[in-house]
Order: sequence, then C-alpha cells, then structure tokens
Amino acid sequence: MIAVAAVGVVINTLTALLFMRGREGDANVRGAFLHMAADAAVSVGVVAAGIAIMLTGRSWIDPVVSIGITLAIVVGTWDLFRESIDLALDAVPRGVDPDAITTALAAIPGVVEVHDLHVWAASTSEVSLTVHLVVPDVDAHDTVLTAATEMLRNRFRVAHTTLQLEREDAGRDCTQRPADVL
Repeated sequence: MIAVAAVGVVINTLTALLFMRGREGDANVRGAFLHMAADAAVSVGVVAAGIAIMLTGRSWIDPVVSIGITLAIVVGTWDLFRESIDLALDAVPRGVDPDAITTALAAIPGVVEVHDLHVWAASTSEVSLTVHLVVPDVDAHDTVLTAATEMLRNRFRVAHTTLQLEREDAGRDCTQRPADVL
C-alpha cells in the first residue's frame, strides 16, 4: 500500500505541475490542478498513515488522516466552488469592477451617459458585456464604438461586447419603465 501510494504522489504531483501555469486565468484548469494536487495529498496521507500504522499498530490513524485530508480538500476548493456557482448564475466575474467600466466608458469623448451595463462570464476564461451608451452626435458613433471596444478588450479583458449607441432622446426612452411610458 505504501509503495503504490508513493508512486501516486510522484505521478499526481507531476500532473498537477502541468496545470500550474494556467490555473490563474481559467477555472477549468484551476479545477484540474486542484484535483491533481488533492490526489497527491491523498497519496501523501496514505503513505504517512501506512508508515504510522506499521510502526505503531494503531489502525485509527487511517480514518483520522482521511478526515484531515477531506477537510483540507474542502478548504482548498471552496473558492473554486464559489466561482463555479457565480458562473452558473451569470454573476459579475471576480476581478471585474462594473463601476470602473462605467466610469471608463463615460470618459470616452462623445459619451454623455452610460446605462444598462451587464457583465457576466461567457465561459471560465472569457467575459461578456452589454451596455447602452448615449452619444448625441451621430457622426461620433464609429469613433465611440472603436474606442469603447478597444478599451473594454485591452483594459478590462472583455472578450465579447454588445454596445448599443443611442441619441439623447432614445436614451430617455430606454431608461423608462413600461408603466412610465403609459
């Protein structure tokens, strides 16, 4: 048992190292890394428990080590679990600040108002965004679209954008609720 677990330590550690580089930017890679790291930890626990049981003859060491490993895995993967729930619920991804995006969009020359901003994770590594920008000068629309798209991609790493440009009067209609229009 100790020898097989020792082989598991080596194989799982080497596999975890393969996933180490990409784990920060992608929840799937982070999940694979954590899985392999947990497998390596379990194997270390088996080796340690096996040696301890062999030296002391106390078989209760095995369940105690198992409980310790289980607690370490739960604590170590809790953040990934929360991120997965956020992804399933289309929550704003961690590290994305909607207020900073709104401020940056409002600072683009020609934009007089920003509203209906929605940001969500399109996948474990890509962010999507929709927003309405009030740009009264129709001649500035192409310039604003280009500036906003480039700024969102480069500064905020938003991969997919839908920008709706509105004249000033159209923006008022957009922000009214149906009951207000009647």
